[in-house]
Amino acid sequence: MEEKNKEKKDKELHSLRERLRECERLKEEYLEGWQRARADFLNYKREEQERFKNFLAAKKESLILKILPILDNFDLAEKNIEKELKSNKTIDGFLRIKKQLLEFLRNEGVEEIKSLGEIFDPFVHEAVEELERDNKRPGTILEEVQKGYKINGRLLRPAKVKIAKKVDKNS
Repeated sequence: MEEKNKEKKDKELHSLRERLRECERLKEEYLEGWQRARADFLNYKREEQERFKNFLAAKKESLILKILPILDNFDLAEKNIEKELKSNKTIDGFLRIKKQLLEFLRNEGVEEIKSLGEIFDPFVHEAVEELERDNKRPGTILEEVQKGYKINGRLLRPAKVKIAKKVDKNS
C-alpha cells in the first residue's frame, strides 16, 4: 500500500512538473508575443508621427506657395514706387506689411534664393531667356524675373531668371 501511495505521489509529482513546464513554455510564448506586439505598436506610432509630420509640412508648403504671389506683387509695387513717394506714410505702411510678411516666411524656414550675378544652377533656377552679353560670362544671371525660394533647405519655387549667353561673333 505504501508503495502504491509512493507511486501515486510520483505520478502526481511528474504530472505537476509537466504542467509547470507547459505553463513556463506558454508564459514565454505569451511574453514574446506581447513584446513583439508592443514593438510593432511603437513602430506604428513612430511611423504615424512621421506621416503626420510630413502631412503638416506639405500643407505648410502649400500655404506658403499661395502666399508667394502676394509677396511678388509687393516686390513689383515696390520697384515701381517713384522716389518722391518713398517717404509717403501710406507707402511706408505697405512696405512694413511686406517686411512683416518676409519675417513671417523667414520664421517658417523660407529663404530667398540668391540669383542676380550668380552662375545659373538648374537645381534652383529656371532660365526664361538668354541674352547676348560680351562683358558677362555665359551662364551668369543678368536679371531676376521672379524670385525663388527654399524652405528648410529644400526647393519651394525656382527663381525665374534671364542669363547671359555666349556671343556668336560669326553672325
